[in-house]
Amino acid sequence: MITSARGPMNFRAFRIANVDNVVRGSLVDMTLDELSSGDVLIRAVFSSVNYKDALAGTGTGKILRRFPLVGGVDVAGIVESSTDGRFTPGAEVLVTGYDLGVSHDGGYAGYVRVPADWVVPIPVGLTLFEAMALGTAGFTAGLAVMRLEQMGLRPGRGPVVVTGATGGVGSVAIAGLARLGYEVTALTGKESEGGYLKSLGATTVLSRSTLEMGTRPLEKATWAGAVDAVGGEMLAWLIRTTNYWGAIASTGLAGGIELHTTVMPFILRGVSLIGVDSVMCPMNVRRDVWRRLATDMKPPLADIAQTITLDELPTAFATLMAGKARGRYVVRVG
Repeated sequence: MITSARGPMNFRAFRIANVDNVVRGSLVDMTLDELSSGDVLIRAVFSSVNYKDALAGTGTGKILRRFPLVGGVDVAGIVESSTDGRFTPGAEVLVTGYDLGVSHDGGYAGYVRVPADWVVPIPVGLTLFEAMALGTAGFTAGLAVMRLEQMGLRPGRGPVVVTGATGGVGSVAIAGLARLGYEVTALTGKESEGGYLKSLGATTVLSRSTLEMGTRPLEKATWAGAVDAVGGEMLAWLIRTTNYWGAIASTGLAGGIELHTTVMPFILRGVSLIGVDSVMCPMNVRRDVWRRLATDMKPPLADIAQTITLDELPTAFATLMAGKARGRYVVRVG
């Protein structure tokens, strides 16, 4: 335990509680004894804000499985102590996914303690800040691109469309695909953000408000691939418009959880629909995605991320829930 002359050292944390069926987060002082158990104690430096964090922190979604709980599904920091030989004090590490910030105290605290099997060494080419500028959203985007590559997507085979383009997943996906040499189309409901999307590498920006989706089982074959963070009607349209032997990576549900489609795109065009789960991704794949995000897929993170403090979390949550966020929020906790 870290102690001072007065006993256990306090640190700040954004902890979410359920009081009389009202879920609310607030800043509190905690000690190490109050943290969830684990093999590795990390001195947190940065965390991030994902849509899942906003749902949890505002009580809008039933994300948390126990209360009270420190929020934050991401963390990057420095190993303080470890009972697992794979990690030594002073090592820079990150954790995303698993039960972090869901049923296990998360990244919105000065210290985080987790099982060693959740911990990823920061790859060469990334700083702690950059790791959280990516965070779960960036990791999801990188995983989506790699899954599309596994289905045969290559530059030169046609345009790749990214929906929810100004969000965390969308921003990183656009920038990563552009770095890899793809022709990227950004699809957004925020017409004023065309300049931002083109600065990330989008060659074309489509407005959701003027999009003609059509109703036929097969619409014009257009996309070699797609990264979709919206779901619902948007995903159904992507399935109808993806080109022969193209693939769609489904990463989110901002537009709804239901999917109404037919088998025709699958059996007449060979379209593939790929599910992308960043939470329980196998560790060997997880490390490979982070390696790619630190090298050939690395986006211009300074253009995507802005830094906030723990005190500013409620405002960031509200912005995300209102659909007004752009890019990524990095939370300075250390």
